[in-house]
Amino acid sequence: MAETATTPDAATATPQEYDVIIIGAGVTGMHQLKLVRELGVNVRVIEAGGDVGGTWYWNRYPGARLDSESYSYQYAFDPELLGEWDWSEMFAGQPELERYYQRVADKHDLRKDIDFDTRVESMVFDEQTNRWTLQTTRGKLYRAKVVIAATGILSDPLFPTAPGLEKYEGEWYHTALWPHDKSVDFTGKRVAVIGTGATGVQVIPKVAETAAHLTVFQRTPNWAVPLRNRPLSDQDMAQIRAGYPEMFPKLRASFSGFLHSWDPVKSTDVTEAERDARYEQAWNSPGFAKWIGLYNDIAYNAEANRIYCDFLASKIRERVDDPATAEKLIPKDHLFGTKRVPCETNYYETYNRDNVELVSLRDNPIKEFTAKGVLTAEGELEFDMIVLATGFDAFTGALNKIDIRGLDGQTLRDKWKDGPHTYLGIQVAGFPNLFVMGGPHGKGGHGNGPRCSEQVVEWMAELVKEIFERQLDRVEADPEAEREWTEQVVAAAAGTLQATAKSIFFGDNVEGKPRVYVAYLGALPEFVKRLYDIREGGYRGFIIS
Repeated sequence: MAETATTPDAATATPQEYDVIIIGAGVTGMHQLKLVRELGVNVRVIEAGGDVGGTWYWNRYPGARLDSESYSYQYAFDPELLGEWDWSEMFAGQPELERYYQRVADKHDLRKDIDFDTRVESMVFDEQTNRWTLQTTRGKLYRAKVVIAATGILSDPLFPTAPGLEKYEGEWYHTALWPHDKSVDFTGKRVAVIGTGATGVQVIPKVAETAAHLTVFQRTPNWAVPLRNRPLSDQDMAQIRAGYPEMFPKLRASFSGFLHSWDPVKSTDVTEAERDARYEQAWNSPGFAKWIGLYNDIAYNAEANRIYCDFLASKIRERVDDPATAEKLIPKDHLFGTKRVPCETNYYETYNRDNVELVSLRDNPIKEFTAKGVLTAEGELEFDMIVLATGFDAFTGALNKIDIRGLDGQTLRDKWKDGPHTYLGIQVAGFPNLFVMGGPHGKGGHGNGPRCSEQVVEWMAELVKEIFERQLDRVEADPEAEREWTEQVVAAAAGTLQATAKSIFFGDNVEGKPRVYVAYLGALPEFVKRLYDIREGGYRGFIIS
């Protein structure tokens, strides 16, 4: 398990010296380590978990799996591994993904440069030496010229705001902190699942299979579409593998790194019969074909989107036997795609089971946790187990959890108290030699993670090379460039359909968090081109000394 307690001897510890520290050994951090290590600099990764994989190390709850096609999500940098790794399913589950990233670590001997079970507690920039000192929760110290934070977009778990969880005497688990050292058995138990977002949609059907009774607490229903997963045969893999030389360049050039792209045709350009037939075809197709791959006006035209919402609502009503329950599961407060769209397997059918009950938190909110379960507005409900599928403080949470102090002692938390300010999502003015891979204002929030990160970590490795070859003291974001980029990011989201919904992209799921757009809506090629244009222009927008 990751370390949790501070050791009092930190002040007397001798820092371990490195050229580069990378925080996080997930999908992005592993790739960044490989590239930086190839430069010949002294690099170390600090990882809170007990092994590599990031998301796919922590999120091992039943039902956890990809909603991007497995073969589109893997690394592209190792032709030999591409040739030997066979995916067993079109959309791989957590155990297979964890094995894949462990295989990458084995093959490239990455673990020798990673400190596991080590969580960064604080970082302080020394303006005299231009180096960062990092302290872990056990008091271990590190010092490095460059720090690259690959802490992830969804890595800071949120807990319910209702008080009293510590009073509860039964078993309770958070989906993002699922036990590594024991099996969780729902058999014959009264189980509560709190949350029906992307994680809840995956875990709820699995719990229902064996629980004596499952109570699902739903704050807001979301539009969920069938995943339609299937096994991949040897023949399938041979065909997929033959397409790799064409597939990876295509993904790098796509809007968000997915196999699917929006149809340039608008829904208003076809007849109603053609449109409905297309929706039916998409409904019966796997994964994102029911979303990215449809008429492009669904993404920006509210009326076109409502028509598709009506189609999806009719499908929910067909799949859920009880009309009242079906209506509870149909979103009324947001359009399709304005929140993250979960891909599901038998989710709606789960509510047809005699042992499953749906509770609306809007109608019957949880007031507090008790020793035996939860106290709602309508009374106490007793459970043997509670599963928290309550999501994450997305984009900024993991970084704000670290006490990061830059120039003049300014903290990142204070700098971001009204929302994140970044230049390119990569640097923050006032925090020299600190770089962020996959945080706020970066492309990874709206796309296929490995595809969106690979070109950015390549760019970052080139910058690291220049820092050490040219013996640069500092690279820091220019405040004016930061202001312009942040304003561009926020302005691009304003007036979009996304802005009409409460979502993680605006921090709406975190009580007290300012409502500010935190992702990036532009195309992947456009983002990468901007990075390399800036590089060719002498790193415009960065102050280099």
